[in-house]
Amino acid sequence: MIHSTHSLRVRYAETDPMKYVYYGNYATYFELGRVELFRSIGISYDEIEKKGIWLPVSDYKIKYLKPALYDQNLEIHTFMKKIPGVKIEFEYEIYNEEGIKITEATTTLFFLNSETKKIMKCPDFLLELIEENWKEENH
Repeated sequence: MIHSTHSLRVRYAETDPMKYVYYGNYATYFELGRVELFRSIGISYDEIEKKGIWLPVSDYKIKYLKPALYDQNLEIHTFMKKIPGVKIEFEYEIYNEEGIKITEATTTLFFLNSETKKIMKCPDFLLELIEENWKEENH
């Protein structure tokens, strides 16, 4: 398993009239979690794309346990619990500043060659980084 944590403060523009985070903004929070997880293993999302790999989302599931509110500091925990093949799966948990879990979610993305637009297996350069970090986190 690989895990990363990222914090953010809820901005007013991300909320509805009740000052609850608008549900559509959670997808952005999870994207931030994925980007930071990749950064934590030694590669930026931009570097992956520059190597000709796109990662479109094919599945997204979310469970709202409690609302996130304007000006709260949130912790986004992102997990990769399986070594990727043609798809890569992430799990997320969001906690409020009281340490209460408020959201759970999963996303599945797949590897797409940006030139051929064909689905492919996880490229070796990324798989090596994932496996190296996997060993470090699980010892």
